[in-house]
Amino acid sequence: MHEIVVCERVSKAYHVNQITVPALHDVDFKIGEGEFVTLAGPSGSGKTTLLNLIGGLDQPSAGTIHLAGNRIDSLTPGELADLRLRQVGFVFQSYNLIPVLTARENVELVMELQGVAANARSTLSAQLLDQIGLAGLGDRQPAELSGGQQQRVAVARAIVSRPSIVLADEPTANLDSETARDLIRLMLSLNQKRGITFLISTHDLMVMELAPRRVTLRDGRIVDNQVRS
Repeated sequence: MHEIVVCERVSKAYHVNQITVPALHDVDFKIGEGEFVTLAGPSGSGKTTLLNLIGGLDQPSAGTIHLAGNRIDSLTPGELADLRLRQVGFVFQSYNLIPVLTARENVELVMELQGVAANARSTLSAQLLDQIGLAGLGDRQPAELSGGQQQRVAVARAIVSRPSIVLADEPTANLDSETARDLIRLMLSLNQKRGITFLISTHDLMVMELAPRRVTLRDGRIVDNQVRS
């Protein structure tokens, strides 16, 4: 299996008022192409920190990270920004949609930054919104959509340009249990039908139970790595 993510002895510490706060300790971690993986663990265990390091939003204090064949901890800020644009899709707990844009325009934003032609953007966004259950809602702004619908738009924006991996940070935290289950089933379907690789940080037991693989962090260390039979 081709490896999308390779973390080797990754550590991260933050410095606050001359105090060193360790967040990750010597993490060794790999994700193969097409996997669906959850990062589980209590608050403060290092889930978001590891997600941000893999996505190139932060830099490790020690160790190396490879993403889609690129050693991201040695890239310049400009190279990192380009890698994120072309290789990583992000889904956030708070949706992070642009409120003045419609659902369709939010989905098209990444493609526009990538230089995709307007006709192609329009066609792809309409097809994808239809496939994820938002047909006819493309001209609505985020405030006119439910939380679950907004998160589906966020997922569509993350996957529309076929990134190497989608990183989702607590994507069900602001959703009711039924909507959350529907969202995870949508992600699983996209994983199985399109081969999209997902890494999801969560403390939601339902998400952990549905995922084929669960990696558990505690106090900045991986303490368990389970694959469902």
